[in-house]
Amino acid sequence: MKKIKVNSIIKDVNSNTLSKLRTELGFDDSVITIYKGFATNDDLEINDGDSVIFINKGEFPSKECLKEMMAARNSPEVNIALQNAKVGVAGLGGLGSSVAIALARVGVSSLKLVDFDTIDPSNLNRQQYFISDIGKYKTTALADIIAKINPFVSVEIETIRLDENNVNLVFQNYDIVAECFDNPKSKAMLINNLKNKTIVAASGMAGYGRSDEIKTIQMAKNLYICGDLKSAASIGNGLMAPRVGICAMQQANQILDILIKRVVDNG
Repeated sequence: MKKIKVNSIIKDVNSNTLSKLRTELGFDDSVITIYKGFATNDDLEINDGDSVIFINKGEFPSKECLKEMMAARNSPEVNIALQNAKVGVAGLGGLGSSVAIALARVGVSSLKLVDFDTIDPSNLNRQQYFISDIGKYKTTALADIIAKINPFVSVEIETIRLDENNVNLVFQNYDIVAECFDNPKSKAMLINNLKNKTIVAASGMAGYGRSDEIKTIQMAKNLYICGDLKSAASIGNGLMAPRVGICAMQQANQILDILIKRVVDNG
């Protein structure tokens, strides 16, 4: 007899493989099986204390089970790293809206979304909003979108223009901040004034071109820059979804890497 956590419920089972467990619990072969973050159809051996997710295609699970199912595709150490993670996002345009959604999908515990602006039609070529969001504040619109993606993420919003007088206060409870401004002066302001935080910033993702030119570089102990460091937006060289998106995903990935390394370093 083994104790296996199945869809968030501890069960006493006789099975010693995934296939036998499916049969014992009355699931058919069409069910999606997720074991240790990996979707598999293989008849793998299971051990006492394991956690297994079975998902019937097209079926909406109970709220109690939904959170575990959403996290099931992460590696176990990722979920540990995200349990108490608090990340701020400064600027909710093409970079910020994409970074925030990526972090919400992976399951970051708390996000703070900060922007002063409203959504206009010119934003829709690269930002994660909809035509129906035009005229709304980016903070409230993005919070609503995230709630539809992952309702288990705690989202705090502040509709404010960040400057040297308020930036430390705004992010005082968030130890990692994604700098996602379009304006170079605002980028410099945040990096120069935000104290005792880890900053993952961006510079150089305008236009189109080689994807592999966009990289992540550690510039200082607590400062990372994503981008090609040269492709600024200008007349004839606009900001577009593909390169902005690549850069945003590198920012989100770097933040995840920082969170995981903290767990590893702390044992």
